[in-house]
Amino acid sequence: MWILGKKILSTLINDGRGRGFYYMFIMNASHAIGILRACLNKLLYYRNIKSSIFSLQTNSRIDVFSKHARIYIGKFVFIRKNASIRVDHYGELFIAEKVFINDHCNINCVYKITIGKNTKIAPNVSINDHDHNFRENSGEHLVKGEIIIGENVWVGSNVVILRDTVIGDNAVIAAGSVVKGNVPANTIFLNKREKSYIQYA
Repeated sequence: MWILGKKILSTLINDGRGRGFYYMFIMNASHAIGILRACLNKLLYYRNIKSSIFSLQTNSRIDVFSKHARIYIGKFVFIRKNASIRVDHYGELFIAEKVFINDHCNINCVYKITIGKNTKIAPNVSINDHDHNFRENSGEHLVKGEIIIGENVWVGSNVVILRDTVIGDNAVIAAGSVVKGNVPANTIFLNKREKSYIQYA
């Protein structure tokens, strides 16, 4: 216990020297509030959320709309501001340890989404494991499919990840991409962009 305390104190002092002690205090106060907000959400959905220590920053929220829905969050997951995580029906969301989810991200799960450890998700990313079933007038209004995001994946800003997608370990998803299908491990995925100009006058 003494060794751990000494290590934490040393880290804080070094961080304070680098950032400035005022800014180091503000940052760590923000982290502490995020952890308290995460604990509050865990209490609110105590039957649905299984987790270790994680942080849920200002205006981010977790919504669970079914007694069957399950969320598993590993240790040291960090969810920044204005993120929305919604799990409904029989949805299962697995977020492994040390995953970072940036500002304004949306995760909508009604079936199954897995995010591997050490994965980093940039701002404004949307992850949806379902589509609206607009082709049929059957009772099932959603078309569902699994999403698996591997370990140590980097997902760039404004990416949309659709159902039936598997992203391999160490992959990089370029900003602005729309992803559906298989992305092999250790590759960079990008949608080809071509400029076109149409004369209108």
